[in-house]
Amino acid sequence: MVPKKNPLKLNKLQLRTLALAQVLARDPQASRTDETTGDVELLSVPHPHGDHVHVGKFVVSAREASGFANPAVWTALKRKGLANDANPLTVTLTADGVAYDTGLGDRFLSESDH
Repeated sequence: MVPKKNPLKLNKLQLRTLALAQVLARDPQASRTDETTGDVELLSVPHPHGDHVHVGKFVVSAREASGFANPAVWTALKRKGLANDANPLTVTLTADGVAYDTGLGDRFLSESDH
């Protein structure tokens, strides 16, 4: 049986935000992994400047990354077990959040020269 795409029924903003957070989670300079749990703490969440945001080695439009500043997005990701707020100063993706297939990972294959 083929795995169901988006089994947690995340909306488009939640999917984009999770996909961008996964990019940060893969960057050892932007994240810290708990080897015991597999959770990944994002050390900082990028903020837009002008019409774009730097997410790791990528540049995305500020509109695409608007979920980073939306508390409702993080609340939904926490409720679905993909993030937690163990540290109130950072965002932590759970192991499930790191592994979740957003279907958007292929959008972040080529790095920006910006």
